[in-house]
Amino acid sequence: MYSGQYAIANPDRPAFIMAGSGIAVSYAEFEARSNKLAHFLRDQGLGFQDHYAIFMENNERYMESCSAGERAGLYYTCINSYLTGDELAYIVNNSESKVLITSKAKIDVVADALSSCPNIEVVLVTDAADTDLPQLMTDYASAILEYPATPLADETLGTSMLYSSGTTGQPKGIIRPLPVQAPQDPLPMYSFLSDLWGYREDMVYLSPAPLYHSAPQAAVNLTIRTGGTVVIMERFDPLEYLHLIQRYQITHSQLVPTMFSRMLKLTEAERASADLSSLEVAVHAAAPCPVMVKEQMIEWWGPIIHEYYGATEGLGFAACNSAEWLTHKGTVGRVVLGDLEILDDEMHRLPEGEPGTLWFKTATEFSYHNDPTKTAESTSSDGSMTTVGDVGYVDSDGFLYLTDRKTFMIISGGVNIYPQECEDLLIAHPKVADAAVFGVPNVDLGEEVKAVIQPIPNVVGDESLTEELLGYLSEHLSRQKVPRSIDYEAELPRLPTGKLYKRLLRDRYWGESKSRIVQ
Repeated sequence: MYSGQYAIANPDRPAFIMAGSGIAVSYAEFEARSNKLAHFLRDQGLGFQDHYAIFMENNERYMESCSAGERAGLYYTCINSYLTGDELAYIVNNSESKVLITSKAKIDVVADALSSCPNIEVVLVTDAADTDLPQLMTDYASAILEYPATPLADETLGTSMLYSSGTTGQPKGIIRPLPVQAPQDPLPMYSFLSDLWGYREDMVYLSPAPLYHSAPQAAVNLTIRTGGTVVIMERFDPLEYLHLIQRYQITHSQLVPTMFSRMLKLTEAERASADLSSLEVAVHAAAPCPVMVKEQMIEWWGPIIHEYYGATEGLGFAACNSAEWLTHKGTVGRVVLGDLEILDDEMHRLPEGEPGTLWFKTATEFSYHNDPTKTAESTSSDGSMTTVGDVGYVDSDGFLYLTDRKTFMIISGGVNIYPQECEDLLIAHPKVADAAVFGVPNVDLGEEVKAVIQPIPNVVGDESLTEELLGYLSEHLSRQKVPRSIDYEAELPRLPTGKLYKRLLRDRYWGESKSRIVQ
């Protein structure tokens, strides 16, 4: 999020706008704020490749909190703002952060975490000028007020070190080598994405997701680096999202599949209430998009969004290292074999159409911070390929289909079952707002398939709905893939990034060491 040249060339252009409040921060002001914080961090003793952390909701200080690190040669870790004190303390300590930036809304959680964070020397709290703050905490604006608004004399590129969502286990920090170079020169990965997504100086990007997540981080970073304007939603609302496209003449946006699903559940009148004609590029990330959801989005948005990368449908996601813009066919995209391998557990290549672990040719070096064992598990023996544990297959046309995460695989009676296929069908059902499918203990089979459903408002999760859903699934899935039982929850633990905290649901059943058979 380095804004240096545009603060000079276009000082009055909005760098970003907060969607809820309408607060706009110009490039000149954003540059000054970022420089002040960079000087403050350097004054706290943080040097090249040192770490600090950011723990707060989307607000007008978030982006400068990242930008300061990118010009001071630092690693900054954006932390999920919904974590508990213990979870926050784990990441703060694991990342070796010395400074923590947070908001007034998160003071209680931070105070709970600080007793377990001996390395934190100071906590900056946004919008806390009139607040009686606990020890180690100080008001953000007051702390940086007297520092220079001009760049550091020795500006050096910094970058993010973000953590996995912890949906399958303890969060892991992903760290990339940080070369000594000027901050206006981005890492190669960002240059690749900027070209792929068609970023340009006059673009307007709508960010509907939390800024602590990797995809929004990359997208808003690139928008600022190309001189565009970012519109930041404090939280996602499907109807507001559509109206923001019209209000700000949005050209680019990035969403997660659950956002697509929520928009598709709007009424026809609501969908038609906003003019979406300015939108050129829509990218989806964070999780595979169910084919049925994608087909419906293409039917709706396809005629609006400009053709891009040769696609005829126009809506898509650029997958991993080498992908083309998506059509409706695959759940991720068309890939170039050679950059991607589908391998079994013995690292043997699998035939076309057979699912296995996805291994990608290493495009940018990375490792798991302070976890050499996990790094080794995720890297091939010759160091040429890496994996994050996704499972999928490639069809005869070269389209990649993600079937699931390896950690979510259910082994029932010796049969490998990937629950995502069942989840995709359930989420597409008109009476289902959200769904999770996973394995639960079964004495005879080892595991059996369980579904937990969040019905849409005004629909009751009862035996009648269970019969309807099981019948629906039986029409599309083989018998062993159909859940043996369905339970209902008012709301599933899904992060605003679209990630389902399936581990929390699964642990309830494995903790009980028994399954609850409904039917």
